[in-house]
Amino acid sequence: MKQFRRHKEDFVCEHCGAKVKGNGYTNHCPDCLWSKHVDVMPGDRAEDCKGLMKPIEVKSTRDGYVITHQCEKCGAIKRNKAAENDNFEVILALAKNQVDKLKH
Repeated sequence: MKQFRRHKEDFVCEHCGAKVKGNGYTNHCPDCLWSKHVDVMPGDRAEDCKGLMKPIEVKSTRDGYVITHQCEKCGAIKRNKAAENDNFEVILALAKNQVDKLKH
């Protein structure tokens, strides 16, 4: 099994256009929380899909928040820890959307 490979990569979010400065662990846009399906194993950049991954769920854990993303191209689901610099208003909006869906 391959080890995690840290890549310090800056990128422009393909969903909202934000310029993101990567820290080697950055796997989603801190402004809109969208990600891109680029890894098979974290950090390997071996995924051929390259679809955009929509944030569909957020869960509170003992260590912070975990964001669930679903690829809009192939349907794959991945979970990632929220980062300290993530837009907390967007995290709250995602959580509220989940609650609203449960009510209907």
